[in-house]
Amino acid sequence: MNLIDQTFAALREQEKTALIPFLTVGDPDAATTIEIIRQLEEAGADMIELGVPYSDPLADGPVIQRASGRALRHGITITECIQVAEDARKAGIKLPFVLFTYYNPVFQMGLENFFELIGRKEISGLIIPDLPIEEDGELRAMAEAANIHLIPLVAPTSKERIARITGLARGFIYCVSSLGVTGVRSDFHSGIDTFLSDVRQSTELPIAIGFGISSREHVERFSKQCDGVVVGSAIVRKIEDTLPLLQDAGRRKEGLEQIRQFVKELKG
Repeated sequence: MNLIDQTFAALREQEKTALIPFLTVGDPDAATTIEIIRQLEEAGADMIELGVPYSDPLADGPVIQRASGRALRHGITITECIQVAEDARKAGIKLPFVLFTYYNPVFQMGLENFFELIGRKEISGLIIPDLPIEEDGELRAMAEAANIHLIPLVAPTSKERIARITGLARGFIYCVSSLGVTGVRSDFHSGIDTFLSDVRQSTELPIAIGFGISSREHVERFSKQCDGVVVGSAIVRKIEDTLPLLQDAGRRKEGLEQIRQFVKELKG
């Protein structure tokens, strides 16, 4: 069984909601990313989205764009992001990994090479926000053959469109809380509850919500309707705020502890 499925099954038995942090791999460097992943696991995270830095992101707001810029300036590639997953496993990390990337880096690698590599590195899921279901047939087939879940993003739209997307999904459904790019928000659009209800009625898979989730109050609010909550920009911004500490050998532990405490508070 895929590790994502195992995790959601265990949480369902405990009547708990998955906390799914997103981070940009390589911000500020690959070794520190692994240390941050350890802090997230210790703070109670249930799985991790590993964001591949990309120079032309369609779905990322300014916080994640800045993180991608820092990582790209350090030469981080998709291959190195995948290697971070393996190195984290060697360091004892048990959480499922979901790779978040745009399609061009995958295409440049070649689909066969890409799936052979991520299959060996124990990556359980894949999110490609700029690849619509009308064009993902070949990639989806290869993902299923490799037992890697291709996880769709579903934005507020018609029930027919929602059903079409969720009918092909594996792992979980990633519900986008708001139209537009990622980023911290103080509120959500008025139809969010109806949208989540429509998604829930269309699938038996777990559903998770992301884009704008930034506080314990948000986590509690959506835990009533969702099986998972994705927190991205708020964590990436916390990493950005602690960069002076993370890059100072004498204060590195202090920076890592601040990140751990932030995620621990989100978990509750």
